[in-house]
Amino acid sequence: MSAPLSALLLTGGASRRMQADKALLDYAGQPQLLRAWALLRHIELVQAFVSLRPDQRSEMLRGSLPALADSVDSVGPVAGILSAQQAYPGHAWLVIACDLPLLDARTLRSLVSARQPGKDATVFVSRHDGLPEPLCAIWEPSSAPLLRQRFEAHHFCPRKALLQLQIHALPSPGNALDNINTPGELLQARQQLEPN
Repeated sequence: MSAPLSALLLTGGASRRMQADKALLDYAGQPQLLRAWALLRHIELVQAFVSLRPDQRSEMLRGSLPALADSVDSVGPVAGILSAQQAYPGHAWLVIACDLPLLDARTLRSLVSARQPGKDATVFVSRHDGLPEPLCAIWEPSSAPLLRQRFEAHHFCPRKALLQLQIHALPSPGNALDNINTPGELLQARQQLEPN
């Protein structure tokens, strides 16, 4: 029997390259955090949370949604994933980064429908390098021991963890997983999403 599926929207990043909180960036009149949260309505889930750093709890928009604060050192996305696995150890986690403004409900539904609970994770591969995409993926409970082991060894890259796990890899969904890290990428994404 497969583990219950919960969702984790990662919003705890420092956004150093963007120099602005990526979760609060506006696309077509709506903050990206709310755009991404709305996509979760299209998936059958047990529960959904916004992942954040403890110092972000008082931020108004994040505070309006169910939240899971990092319970381990905030060292990037792996902190959010580990914290969720620790809080609900029997759950699988649909993990989504908040900097994917081109992500759509069809892409999420295809990921969930292709889920293979017998693997450690179900993932898309990157259209750029063919490597597994860790931040729009389903992490099964069986992935937790390796993630924890790597974290304790100060290895914080979730993609490299996927390379050590048994994964079910799906073809790239095109530009749906293009993340936005710089002001230039932000401008390009807005041009794609906003009517002229």
